[in-house]
Amino acid sequence: MTRKVKKIVEGEDKVDGAGVQLVRVVGKPDTEDFDPFLMLDAFDNDDPETFTKGFPWHTHRGIETVTYLLKGEIQHRDSLGNEGVIRDGGCQWMTAGSGIIHQEMPQPTSKMQGVQLWVNLPADLKMTEPRYRDFSALEIPQVEDEASTVRVVAGEYKGKKGPMEKITVQPAFMDVTVRPGGTFSLETDPDDTVFIYIITGTAFPETGAGETLTSRQAVLFDRGDKLQVKAGEETLQFLLFSGKPLNEPIAWSGPIVMNTRRELQHAFREIDQKTFIKEHDSSGAITGSRKNGQVYRD
Repeated sequence: MTRKVKKIVEGEDKVDGAGVQLVRVVGKPDTEDFDPFLMLDAFDNDDPETFTKGFPWHTHRGIETVTYLLKGEIQHRDSLGNEGVIRDGGCQWMTAGSGIIHQEMPQPTSKMQGVQLWVNLPADLKMTEPRYRDFSALEIPQVEDEASTVRVVAGEYKGKKGPMEKITVQPAFMDVTVRPGGTFSLETDPDDTVFIYIITGTAFPETGAGETLTSRQAVLFDRGDKLQVKAGEETLQFLLFSGKPLNEPIAWSGPIVMNTRRELQHAFREIDQKTFIKEHDSSGAITGSRKNGQVYRD
C-alpha cells in the first residue's frame, strides 16, 4: 500500500544559539507523530550576520544530532576532543549519549543552507558512550536514474549504503532530487515513521486528496510499504527521513532529552555540579565523571 499524507507541518521562524536565524520545522508539539525524530531545524541564509554567531559550547544528553549541509561551512569541537569541518554536501552525526559538550560554529560564506535533525535514543541507550563522525560530500554515495538523483547519507537505496553506520536507531536519511515530472519511489517498512522536508520545487504525493506540497514544509506519511512522490514542472529537492518509533515517554528540556522528569532533573544537577561528562571503559560502561572544566579549550 502506498503511503498517504498524514500531516503537513509548516516551518516557523526562530532565532537559536547565539543568534542564528533558522526555521523550526519539527519540534516539541510534533514528537508523538514524528517519533523517533524530535526536532528538525532548517537554515537558508545569505547574510553571514544571520548565522556566524553560531552555537557556542553547550551540553547534550539522550539524543543524536545530525547536521547536513547543502551549502556553507561549519566547524565542530567537543568534549571528546573531536574537531571537524563539514562543507557543501557534508554531514556530521553526533551521538550525545551519556553527555557531551560541543560547539558548532558556521563560518562566513556567501550562503549557509542545511538542516539539523535530532533523533531520540531509546531508554536503555540514553547513557551510552558518546561518539562523533563526519563525512565529506565525496564519501556519500549517489544513485542516479532517469527520474531522480539520490544521495544516501544513512540507510540503503538500490544497493547503495550510506556511510553513517552503527547508528543507534538505524534511521534512513536521503537527499533526493527529482527531475521535472519525474517520480521517486521507495519501498518502506510499514511500521517506520517516514517524512520528507521539501527544499525546493513542488511535490505531488499519492495522497488521495490532491495536496500540493511546497518548500519549508515537513510532510509526514501514514503507514504503508511504499512511498511515491512526483515532481511538478520544476526540479524537486527534498530530504527524506525514516526510522522505527520508540514509543517511549519523553522528558525534554533544552538540550537534554530523557524518559522521566527525575532523570531530567538529575542531568541538570550534574551540569551544576560539573559532573555531567562521564568516563566509559572499553565495554562502554560508565566508570565515573570528570569535571566539565577539563573539556574546554581556547
